[in-house]
Amino acid sequence: MPLDEIEFEAEEAMEKTVDFLKQEYRGVRTGRASPGLVEHVKVVIPAYGDTPMDLKSLATIATPDATMLLVKPFDPTTIKDIERALQEADIGINPQSDGRVIRLPVPPLSGERRRQIASQVKKMGEQQKVVLRNARREAIQKIDAEKKAGDLPEDDAKRGHDVMDKLTKTYEGKLGDLMTAKTKEVEEL
Repeated sequence: MPLDEIEFEAEEAMEKTVDFLKQEYRGVRTGRASPGLVEHVKVVIPAYGDTPMDLKSLATIATPDATMLLVKPFDPTTIKDIERALQEADIGINPQSDGRVIRLPVPPLSGERRRQIASQVKKMGEQQKVVLRNARREAIQKIDAEKKAGDLPEDDAKRGHDVMDKLTKTYEGKLGDLMTAKTKEVEEL
């Protein structure tokens, strides 16, 4: 396998890691209402079969103000199932239904809860850093295997190692920036 192909695969894996963390952070609760809090809640509607569906595919999710989420089902007959799924999701928000829409008042976070969420944010970021380092390790193993097989000169293998180190540092920086921004957002009053 050529060196540039190994580098491309590693960079692609690292980019996916950053994208994954961005998606995970969308579901982390902050003091503000955000559709990302509930859009991936799985809802089972018996009339549609027993396959769990994301809430965002069953309803529109709006934020009329910073402390309220509004969930309006596309099919009004599914409102009870959606309400039950939101209660079971354990997001710390009690749904209020009027038969047409579900209101989710987002209560302010206590200082203790903010610290818990901030540590959860850090933990999620650290897990993705491990994934990033695993991608680096796999790429270096491929480079070493190519060198051992004689398909890659030693100078190119050394350059490949350096490129992997630089890529890892770059993407670790991106993950660190995401962690810092989300932690700041959680701790903001």
